Amino acid sequence: MECLGCRIANGIESNVKVVYENEFITCVLDIAPFNEGHTLILPKKHYWDLEEIDSETSYAIMDGAKRLSVVLKTLFEPDGISICQNGGKFNDLTHYHMHIIPRYEGDGFVWSEPLHPHGAEKFLSQTQRKILDVLKED
Repeated sequence: MECLGCRIANGIESNVKVVYENEFITCVLDIAPFNEGHTLILPKKHYWDLEEIDSETSYAIMDGAKRLSVVLKTLFEPDGISICQNGGKFNDLTHYHMHIIPRYEGDGFVWSEPLHPHGAEKFLSQTQRKILDVLKED
């Protein structure tokens, strides 16, 4: 297994802190946590992006996120939990993974405004129609 994510998810990579595992996923502590308890959920099978993932694995990922959210809220009493996944060229691990991050007011974690105004808010109705048209084709 050449992919680091596959090696982590399948127990080949050393010094990984596994916090939950089942037949589809492995959940590990992030080695560079944003806050204490920052966890990654990785499927054991290699996937690059969300749309590639089969239904059983998708369910396992969301169930793992729910379980971990409950545990992290109990242990660390955060103000909230952020759950995110970066796809395509922003997936630096090159293996699908979901972040579960305990959050605290003023912790510095930001979802910033676009650096360059793109005006997408002006096209909400058109964007909605485009998405609905594609979904009708499925």
